[in-house]
Amino acid sequence: MTTEPTPGPPQRIVLSDIDIPFWRLVAIFTKWALAGVPAAVVLTIILSVIFGIFGMLFDMSSMMRPF
Repeated sequence: MTTEPTPGPPQRIVLSDIDIPFWRLVAIFTKWALAGVPAAVVLTIILSVIFGIFGMLFDMSSMMRPF
């Protein structure tokens, strides 16, 4: 029969210094920027469809035209 130890109070950890070479950081930010481009395209398409639907539903200019 095994018993798991009960967890104690959470321990706090403080990071004081992270040593990342400059070019490695540039590579990380470049990957993030390139990953953001397709996400921005997909988000733009989704929002365009949503606003297009609302535009068709609430088009007030067609209601103002005389017969």
